[in-house]
Amino acid sequence: MQDSREALGAGRGAKRLVACGVEIAYCERGEGPPLVCLHSIAHGARDFAGLQAAFASQRRVIALDWPAHGSSGGDVRPASAHRYAEILAGALDALRIERCVLLGNSIGGAAALEVAAAQPERVAGLVLVDSGGLVPVHAVTRLLTRTMAAFFAAGARGARWYPRAFSAYYGLVLPGAAAREQRERIIAACVESAQTLAEAWRSFGAPEADQRAVAARLRCPVLVAWARSDRVIPLSFARAAIRLIPDAELETFPGGHAPFLECPERFEPVLARFLARWDAAPEGAANAR
Repeated sequence: MQDSREALGAGRGAKRLVACGVEIAYCERGEGPPLVCLHSIAHGARDFAGLQAAFASQRRVIALDWPAHGSSGGDVRPASAHRYAEILAGALDALRIERCVLLGNSIGGAAALEVAAAQPERVAGLVLVDSGGLVPVHAVTRLLTRTMAAFFAAGARGARWYPRAFSAYYGLVLPGAAAREQRERIIAACVESAQTLAEAWRSFGAPEADQRAVAARLRCPVLVAWARSDRVIPLSFARAAIRLIPDAELETFPGGHAPFLECPERFEPVLARFLARWDAAPEGAANAR
């Protein structure tokens, strides 16, 4: 039987690659221009099973498991958006992807943003879903991130109250009914993910977690998708940064932190319209697998 963490990710049938010395599991479906999907902390590649099913007839949809998530191996370095950007760049190299659209949720969005700014020739479009990196880091931010990191660190130490508290917390993070099955998997794996969550939340209070200046340098089309009831990264905290992105469109959806999971029937048509911009461009077809 799969353990709880593995059930969240690419699964036992996952393909493997090595990026920055870490064994990364991934799953892919379809043929055509690559769409690379990057999950939130404590989630996994299974988040994108619906998108893979919806878009596999049009493109190659790849979903990675971050280190210490799903079926991927562990990392010698702590979890952070910057480290995940390094992993992502290495994974794109290993997959021999010359040009793609990146879709990232939360920490996955922050990692995608960093790669898109650093390698503009490689990223044809960017989909930031309730993304990290767009909120200023100041005294209040640091207090919040330290508090959350302490909460998850208690789970990593085996606090008896932690599973019940985490379950209540995730009922707020992913309240949408359509996300119920993946939410239950995330809750079942809460002890396994606690250490990585603590590392990530510590990193969110570091100065380099503020990527607003990086976002302002983006030159590819950007779809910013946000859940209107997000309590982890409220849209109001990120609006100023979103306005600085040169070619960005903002769409909002019902839900808590992952609209592609919580309201796929609304999210998928918006994503399809955005991707059509790439399909209409000559380089979109030129970079099919």
